[in-house]
Amino acid sequence: MTLFSRTVTVKVVSTLICTSLVACGGGGAGSGSATAAQSVSNIATPVAAATKPVTDTGGSSTAAPAAGAPAGSTNLPVSEPVVAPATAPASSTVSPPVATATAPSSAQATPSSARDGVFGTYLRPYAADSLWNSRPLNPVFGTWVIPKSSYFPTVASGAYSTGVFLAAATDSPMTVVGPGSTATNTVGVADPDSGTNRVITLPRWPATVLPASGSDGHADIVDPVTNIVHSFWQLKQQNGRWTAAMYSWSKLGGTGWGDPSHYYQGARAVGIPASAGLIRKHEIKDGLAAYPHALAMSLTFNALADGVSNPAYIFPATAADNSASANTGTIPQGSLLMLPPNFDSSAIVNPDLKKIVETLKLYGAYVVDRNTGTPFVIYVENDAGFNLMPKGWDNTIADQLDKIRASLRQVTSAQAWVDGNGDIRAARSATQQSMNILSMRGGWYRQSGTGTGDYDPIAQNFSFGATTTSTVYVNANNTGLTPVKWARPEAGTYVNFTVRATGGARLRLQVKSGNTFTHDTWDLVDGKSVRILWPANASMVLIATSGTNGPSTVKAELVPST
Repeated sequence: MTLFSRTVTVKVVSTLICTSLVACGGGGAGSGSATAAQSVSNIATPVAAATKPVTDTGGSSTAAPAAGAPAGSTNLPVSEPVVAPATAPASSTVSPPVATATAPSSAQATPSSARDGVFGTYLRPYAADSLWNSRPLNPVFGTWVIPKSSYFPTVASGAYSTGVFLAAATDSPMTVVGPGSTATNTVGVADPDSGTNRVITLPRWPATVLPASGSDGHADIVDPVTNIVHSFWQLKQQNGRWTAAMYSWSKLGGTGWGDPSHYYQGARAVGIPASAGLIRKHEIKDGLAAYPHALAMSLTFNALADGVSNPAYIFPATAADNSASANTGTIPQGSLLMLPPNFDSSAIVNPDLKKIVETLKLYGAYVVDRNTGTPFVIYVENDAGFNLMPKGWDNTIADQLDKIRASLRQVTSAQAWVDGNGDIRAARSATQQSMNILSMRGGWYRQSGTGTGDYDPIAQNFSFGATTTSTVYVNANNTGLTPVKWARPEAGTYVNFTVRATGGARLRLQVKSGNTFTHDTWDLVDGKSVRILWPANASMVLIATSGTNGPSTVKAELVPST
């Protein structure tokens, strides 16, 4: 079987009680801070047909390779893939696509979503203008070709895809702890977005939850009461308790991608739910010519960019595998790949593959993860009954998949975007985004007062308990400044800092360049804003002060100034 590898690093930063903000300020894992870096990697197999013999170009038949059991540790286990030799895919001759695409014809009209439910729901996740539900108008294509690898491309459900489980309002809560938890010692689940390991309690847990049987153990749970998608990696039941190696959440009616402030929103390498872009079971036989959304795809090492000659990830992705240096290709994670409109699909008679081809022409597929040995994998929801080769290995289907590989191209720009409602929206790029780059994530310490406070990852604010005395918390570790490379402001540009607070809370921002403070907003109340000239080598210190008449909360936005 084909093996996947993805790594996520979670930084847990200790905090210090400092006598001055200068002594504490900024620097991330600088003086006085301790960093614990923990790696997670996953293994996945992409295709039912990979369990069948694979015929190589010489006509011989070889057994499909198998994966060994992963090695584990007590907290965030690292899985080491074991790969047996594989048969190279058969060669095929494909005419190169044109460099640019023309406007979609009437046959390429946006598929109706009426049968798929309302946007932002279990059946139709994310907003109508999400990139998942939008298609590019007149896309421009790059010229680089995805190379062959050890396996044929595939479209996959099964042990290493994911199920999507709908909670009911009457479902009971469930607590999920980290691997290695015992009756006397509870370990937290890694939460990359908050930068901590924490115990996760979901208010509603469907009885039908069944993690994927592979070592990834993916499972996404949709809560229609809170409209949240809860995404788990390596979810399993151990000693009567649910455990998981990683957890993240996203808004069901949101973009389906991270943003610079809330940058990790699921179990995929790019920080999105494993269910984003899935071919869903209710869509497979819905009568439409194409799926009404972009698809989710992984590439292997020889296609993905190394993070040096080309960035490891680009907008809309907010993260990538942290071992990108092992890649030898040019395509960043987060890229949109499409088939050009002149791709000849007349020889494809399999209706399921034909529908995928039409989707790749209309919406494309986003690169959301890395696999080992497969040129591309497109993901299908578990228990969907999807199988391109129901009668066993099919050389015709395999050859057609390889022709798709040779014709897929990265979209480098688009004239505009057509959203799920058919409305045309302006072209979007990283430089055009006015996105918040500030989070209230830790590490916070109490500098003065007797009240309590903590970061609320769902509300994305710092929340104070009820108190009648002023309490001050400080975050001097620079953890709130976005780690997303494409979103960082350039030195010499302006940003706006705006405070959102309740209950009389206040927030203060100090900006540093190296060890020198360049700006201090002093305490700002709800709605107040300050324009700041962003320095080189910037870091920051946040100081939150509680209200004094009950509970209070505070957060802020730091966005490019136009």
